Amino acid sequence: MTQIRNLIDENGKRIDGRGADELRTVKITVGAVKNADGSAFIEFGKNKILAAVYGPREVHPKHMALPDRCVLRCRYHMVPFSTDTRKNPAPSRREIEISKVMRESLEPALMLQDYPRAAIDVFVEVLQSDGGSRCAGITAASVALADAGISMHDLVASCAAGKVDNRIVLDINDEEDKEGQADMPVAYMPRLEQVTLLQLDGRLAPEQFDECLEKAIGGCKMVYEIQKQALMQRYFGNETELREEVQ
Repeated sequence: MTQIRNLIDENGKRIDGRGADELRTVKITVGAVKNADGSAFIEFGKNKILAAVYGPREVHPKHMALPDRCVLRCRYHMVPFSTDTRKNPAPSRREIEISKVMRESLEPALMLQDYPRAAIDVFVEVLQSDGGSRCAGITAASVALADAGISMHDLVASCAAGKVDNRIVLDINDEEDKEGQADMPVAYMPRLEQVTLLQLDGRLAPEQFDECLEKAIGGCKMVYEIQKQALMQRYFGNETELREEVQ
């Protein structure tokens, strides 16, 4: 008989040492790809993801252009060495689905009507995967769009919560995703208080659903602050350091 492993110990610590409400370490570097119009590199736990934005630019083929708004195109891709076992470099059904989800998560934040008959292309490359890569990818893509100077209502921050050992926890990692009971990725615009992505893999009681959503939105707000700090450092870092020296 196979013994079921406990993912949370008697002290409430998870397998990576975090508490139930702790986010993994998140680090965002803006402007990582020099030949892109905007870019960001994110380390979200052990996830390492690169996002690059090109555009607004002319649409090819031209019949795909829209007269009243811009076309947003997103491509999420995992490189063959990003997982424990070599991944086929061809796009999988999961990657195609996440590309669609990513586009739908980002569109509400963009003022696409400002760029009629144009296209914005977002490329997200997962270099190393550790659970929650779609949330990390959306977070990086939003920062890259801001870096490209695209007109936006707000940044989109993304984080997941889930159910592990019958407890609701924030930001589940790869092992918790595979062995846990539920996973809820959420994308959120904090300034507008608008959810742009809500998915659920697993089963939750109604009160657990509410707790999980509230915890995920709380995680998005924490990620949002990191996004803003990364952009401030990119564009005002030297001024901030100089101001501190003067004071």
